[in-house]
Amino acid sequence: MHKNILLAFTAVCTATSVKAQEAPQVLAPIVATASRSDIDPDNAPQKIVIIDSEQIQQQLAISTNSSSVLSNLLPAYTPSRDKMNGSGETLRGRTPLIMIDGVPQSNPLRPTGREVHTIDYSMVDHIEVINGATASNGIGGTGGVINIVTKSPEPGTVNQHFGIQATTPTSQLKSETMGYKTTYGINGRSGNFEYLLSGSYESQGLALDGWNNMIAADNTQGDLMSSRSYNILAKLGYWIDDDQKLQLSMNHYRIKGRMDYIGIKGDRQAGIPSTSQRGTPEGVAPSNTVWTTALSYENLNLGNAGIKLNAMVFNQRFEGLFGAANSGTFQDARIAPVGTLYDQSRSKANKWGTKLSLTKDDLLDGKLKLTGGFDTLIDKGEQGLYLSGRTYVPESKYTSYAPFVLAEYKLLDNLTVSAGYRYEMGQLDVQSYRTLAAYNNVSVQGGKLKFNEGLFSTGIVYKPTDNLTLFGSFSQGFDMPDVGRALRSINTPGQSIDNFQALKPILTDNYEVGLRYKNDRFDFDLSYYQSNSKYGARVVPVDGQFQLAREKTRIQGIETGLGVHLNDRHYAKIGYSYMHGKYDSDDNGSLDAKLGALNVAPNRIVASWSAKWTDKLSSFLQVNYAFSQKFDEKDSDFAGYALVDLSLDYKLPKGTVSVSAANLLNKKYLTYYSQSAVVDPLRYFAGRGRTITVGYSVNF
Repeated sequence: MHKNILLAFTAVCTATSVKAQEAPQVLAPIVATASRSDIDPDNAPQKIVIIDSEQIQQQLAISTNSSSVLSNLLPAYTPSRDKMNGSGETLRGRTPLIMIDGVPQSNPLRPTGREVHTIDYSMVDHIEVINGATASNGIGGTGGVINIVTKSPEPGTVNQHFGIQATTPTSQLKSETMGYKTTYGINGRSGNFEYLLSGSYESQGLALDGWNNMIAADNTQGDLMSSRSYNILAKLGYWIDDDQKLQLSMNHYRIKGRMDYIGIKGDRQAGIPSTSQRGTPEGVAPSNTVWTTALSYENLNLGNAGIKLNAMVFNQRFEGLFGAANSGTFQDARIAPVGTLYDQSRSKANKWGTKLSLTKDDLLDGKLKLTGGFDTLIDKGEQGLYLSGRTYVPESKYTSYAPFVLAEYKLLDNLTVSAGYRYEMGQLDVQSYRTLAAYNNVSVQGGKLKFNEGLFSTGIVYKPTDNLTLFGSFSQGFDMPDVGRALRSINTPGQSIDNFQALKPILTDNYEVGLRYKNDRFDFDLSYYQSNSKYGARVVPVDGQFQLAREKTRIQGIETGLGVHLNDRHYAKIGYSYMHGKYDSDDNGSLDAKLGALNVAPNRIVASWSAKWTDKLSSFLQVNYAFSQKFDEKDSDFAGYALVDLSLDYKLPKGTVSVSAANLLNKKYLTYYSQSAVVDPLRYFAGRGRTITVGYSVNF
């Protein structure tokens, strides 16, 4: 088997090939709207990746797990946990800000790890990824920004799409292991109006590992296997004239577990993964429910002065219900004998915000591009215990007002400098509350904390030739620590929010230098980055619960990628990520300890080969190789593994049929999270064994 992996990996790395699919007609250059200045990724002073619709569809043919899509395409993103909860999945070792069409999905006040599972990726047109800390969109984004851009109406009065697929492991073909998904969409344009309505429904079956055993259900954090989900995306746009557009959009996503399997502990010392057995867990099924609504206005030529205006008001409502457990944290002798009380937490968040930006790009004879704007945000969040009605985390409200300015100036025809400044005026309001009995049932006085932070960015881009670009940048990110974790663990009387140092914001400085080379055959990039936080946040597992440690941290890394084009039918690429993180374990100012797997991703190679064999038949092969790694924590060393996926597409007279194999070689392995992020026999999860997915889609 190792020989087969090596041969497949070598084939991907050495193949001389190009794009599998013919490029669609390009109406306009793709820019990163999440940068707020619509920057071209090829001219950016930091690494920006645009994941296009073809890449997304290639991944969805293999797995519908959205975090797997990101992990397979971004080497610096942590391998997916394959669970509903993605805590520990980071970008460049820090938490990215997840957005849908510019609307934040992350919940910094009480992160739940559920923000990646807020939309079905069948609704997505492309994804913008800004690597490294950035304050371009306010709170969050110390690891970067991942902006998920949904599909838009296409030319024509009525355009329809239908898709269906089924997934099964190759070892046990039966109803309980089968998964099904169907999608339907209709969109079009009529006069000045345009519309889009899309929906999807998915039922996922029981997952099996490479040993043909049931993978353990995560009854507490929530699981993707044995779940049902649906998504509805709707858009209605009106073109006032050729330059002005008004659009109302809504996205609703929900996933809920079936509650038909119970996780059984494994044996780490013997290398036996945890597993599942038929049964009904305690409590109510874990679920994610998300509503994202936005009203946007765009004017491409404000006042006939060549000024581009973007304005948006948005609302995002999130509810994440976790499964029941009788953990020590939930016990209260006044309610039930200690050790017998089951409870489950429910996290709720409600965001209202506005975004406004104005861009003028032809100042000073076309040398200066200037963007200015103003953002507001009101983010309310709380976490309660669902079964007993107790307060776990009190209601907290974060209010922010933030003006910003960005400038790009061409010093020479081949030399551009940029600078940005954002002033974040934030206030955190926390209500008075009483902690749980496990934290001594102490009373905590509510209060307010104000944060006024100036956040800078600067960059330089130099093009010595048409094909070669050299760049360097400095950028700052702003985030709040996990307010919920900090508040719920207070156990000493007399604490007041007004002087609680653990709630101080996280400021991250990101430095990056690199180069890009691109011609008709090759595209190559190389980046070195360093990310520093003087008072960072590190997640640590304590007695089955995740706690927050505020410490000085530093992450350094290298990312590189190479794509090779030979002809119009083949494309191969390979990407590599290396990162190393350290923190100050004894608060003496020196970085003396290594960041663990709950905070940083393993060093990885991700390689793929797309091929179009005929006008009807195409294929896609990818290899993920995660290198072994040693960590400071006991029993947390990572053994590494290699996974191979393959998919085939065949065009019929009407529609396209696809067949794919995830984990083609049926690799027996334990996930990165299970091996190294936590030491827990119940969460000693194996990775999925080989699965086959058959799908059919048609546009009409």
